[in-house]
Amino acid sequence: MTTVWEYTVGEAFWTMLWFFLFFIWIWLLITVFADIFRSDDLGGWSKALWTIFVIVVPYLGVLVYLIARGHKMHEHAAKDAARQEQQMRDYVQSVAGTPAGTSPADEIARLHDLQQKGAISEEEFAAAKAKLLS
Repeated sequence: MTTVWEYTVGEAFWTMLWFFLFFIWIWLLITVFADIFRSDDLGGWSKALWTIFVIVVPYLGVLVYLIARGHKMHEHAAKDAARQEQQMRDYVQSVAGTPAGTSPADEIARLHDLQQKGAISEEEFAAAKAKLLS
């Protein structure tokens, strides 16, 4: 039995290295599975075969998947990032209350209508117009 006093720096290094490699392996496996299931260009049977291949022969399966479809993994990640960014922009615009296609002239016209209805005063209209034109 090894005690704390007999555990050398080299053994600690090897333990940390193996733990790090195991962590990287789990991360890579999850990434490959996620890419398999989010691929629009793969059919159901292709996804099933890739999944079985990665489960039955994990090291070889992941290596072959990375070689065969590594470029597609990047395309899928870029497409997902663009989709998430667009959703974020849409959300921010919906919360801010300004649709994507509105111009300052449209906003001034909307403010003028509010002023005519009495919802805002002349001073509020002037301040909002100055803010839009700046």
